Amino acid sequence: MMFGGLIPADAREAASLQTGSPGVVVDRIPQVDEEAPNFLLKDSEGFNVALDQFRGKVVLLNFWATWCGPCKIEMPAMERLYRSFSRKEFEILAVSTDAQGAVVTRPFQQEAGFTFPVLHDADFRIGLRYGARQLPMTFLIDRQGIIRNRIPGARDWNTPAGKRLIESLLQGS
Repeated sequence: MMFGGLIPADAREAASLQTGSPGVVVDRIPQVDEEAPNFLLKDSEGFNVALDQFRGKVVLLNFWATWCGPCKIEMPAMERLYRSFSRKEFEILAVSTDAQGAVVTRPFQQEAGFTFPVLHDADFRIGLRYGARQLPMTFLIDRQGIIRNRIPGARDWNTPAGKRLIESLLQGS
């Protein structure tokens, strides 16, 4: 099942600046089969988390927000998927685009019982860097840090097909 979400108005404005407005430096959006750009974001406890620290693992990088209905529908299946694989080999990084940060994500995460890490991209800087023009948006990154899939919209990650996709990255890397 697939759903689409919209990015917040301030992020849409920033996205329009990324498309080539005069005097604006445009970073190239990474494509499938290219290296995932590193980033440094804070988690719900205020600790810095960098994508590079997960090299050697398959990473499901998901951009979402608490106000995004399809995101909330997708997350329980992400949690079940997260619990299906070893932390030594697989990680989920759920990057919230909520402007309020941990003030809104921490209660949401605790109430739902999600155990995967929630990071905060309040200004949508990293989301735009990845070209996430809608929410949710997911990137599957292999053990070498290469983007292998870009998946717009919500998915039921706990299906046999979802698990096979992760397993193929675990075996192929």
